[in-house]
Amino acid sequence: MAKQLPLQFVFRANQTFQDFFPGANSAVLNHLQRCVAGSGETFIFLWGQSGLGKSHLLQACCHEAQKLGLSSFYFDLQQAAGASAELLNGLEALELVCLDNVEKMEGLANWELALFNFFNRHRDLGHRLIISSNVGPKALAIELPDLKTRLNWGLALHIATPDDKGRIAALEYKARRMGLEISPQAGRFLLNRADRDMASLWRLLDNLDQASLSAKRKLTIPFLKQILDENPS
Repeated sequence: MAKQLPLQFVFRANQTFQDFFPGANSAVLNHLQRCVAGSGETFIFLWGQSGLGKSHLLQACCHEAQKLGLSSFYFDLQQAAGASAELLNGLEALELVCLDNVEKMEGLANWELALFNFFNRHRDLGHRLIISSNVGPKALAIELPDLKTRLNWGLALHIATPDDKGRIAALEYKARRMGLEISPQAGRFLLNRADRDMASLWRLLDNLDQASLSAKRKLTIPFLKQILDENPS
């Protein structure tokens, strides 16, 4: 029997389902919420390009599990190379486990074997597992054949990349959640002046929030132009 290790998981307070703009991904959110609640799939493989909110959604699943009184844990496998694979020992006892960036463990034999063994123990207990990756399960360069087979057992959900209209809508939505207001015209201005990937836009929004609070000004186009001119990076 695997030994239960003492683990701590700190939630990111603003990464809930309510803080995520669904856009074209409403069905993805529905599947994730049903998985957590125990009325949907027990294993979901969430994939899509970087910056679309996969980490946010895995954190949101853990938030939801906590609200339902379920035990949960999130781990970012970007840390796999510098961490012991024994971290997975005992996680099968938790009702929901979310593993982010599974592609980062490709070729790490100890991690691949540990994940394979964890997967079997966790599944035998009927618990829920949600894994994320920047590629679909069939495209993963996993060297352990049995693990690759198991990673293809789940429901694969692809996060759609938003178009410019979707990016502006997402900016408006997230700004409102932060207590800010961005008009569609201001959103279009930002897209024309800033990097368009969502991760960069969220970082920009955090900076705009600080600038707005500091200057006690609304995010009008002249003010946005002033901020971007002063901070071109």
